[in-house]
Amino acid sequence: MDVSPSLPVRRYPEPAAALRLIKPITWFPPMWAYVCGLVASGAAVAGQWHLVLLGILLAGPIVCGMSQAANDWCDRHVDAINEPDRPIPSGRIPGRWGLWIALAMSALSLFVGWQLGPWGFAATVVGVLAAWAYSAEPVRLKRSGWWGPGLVGLSYETLPWITGAAVLGAGAPSAEVLIVALLYGLGAHGIMTLNDFKALEGDRQTGVNSLPVTLGPRRAAQVACWVMAVPQAVVIALLILWDRPGHAAGVVLVLILQFWAMTIMFRDPKARAPWYNGTGVLLYVSGMMVAAFALRGLG
Repeated sequence: MDVSPSLPVRRYPEPAAALRLIKPITWFPPMWAYVCGLVASGAAVAGQWHLVLLGILLAGPIVCGMSQAANDWCDRHVDAINEPDRPIPSGRIPGRWGLWIALAMSALSLFVGWQLGPWGFAATVVGVLAAWAYSAEPVRLKRSGWWGPGLVGLSYETLPWITGAAVLGAGAPSAEVLIVALLYGLGAHGIMTLNDFKALEGDRQTGVNSLPVTLGPRRAAQVACWVMAVPQAVVIALLILWDRPGHAAGVVLVLILQFWAMTIMFRDPKARAPWYNGTGVLLYVSGMMVAAFALRGLG
């Protein structure tokens, strides 16, 4: 059932629940990645602040918020098991309002993306399609512990990074920017895998084959950490190759600190995965910005 029978049925969404539906806490990664793209482009922001602010707004509250609304609508049965207090299964977002909000925000995303020129609009189209492909039947890539997190990682990190570089640079980003943005997007697969730990029981019952379900918590945590670490190691090697040893050392430092956090998580992967997502991920995205500054002037 979509609505808890113990609660009165509402006609309209509760405002606080509508805000929770689009999950402001999830907006940070794509906003940060967009800023990384701006920095990596090396272009001056003077006279282009509207592109900076509009792109950040699009990447976070609008596109990411839309993807969260779409995911909650498509996951309402899973959430009724895992987190029945979520806006849709609790009835605070009644009827089909969750779907309508997601569709309205999809349209808003395309409208705002159009204001960022051809690169910004094309990226927005890809982002909107990816959000629905991840969550909605019949595609529902979320069912796969490999394809689902991979798509989200590329959408949250690689896509906004490339978009920021292209929009501010008014053209295709350099090969170096594309490579580093792709590597950090691939590494984000591990972040998304750790995020799946919180839905372990509901995923198991509803046929979502996340890595925590198929591999078990310990092995899934090990795979996630390798997936996060290897792309960063490649970035370090590339920065050295591109004569950016100081920036390479900065990424080495944050990777070492991530290894420390991983050892703590391995003591109890299921219980400590949320802690790592608040600690190790901060270090991961810090390395992204270090790499972005290293890319200025290359290519």
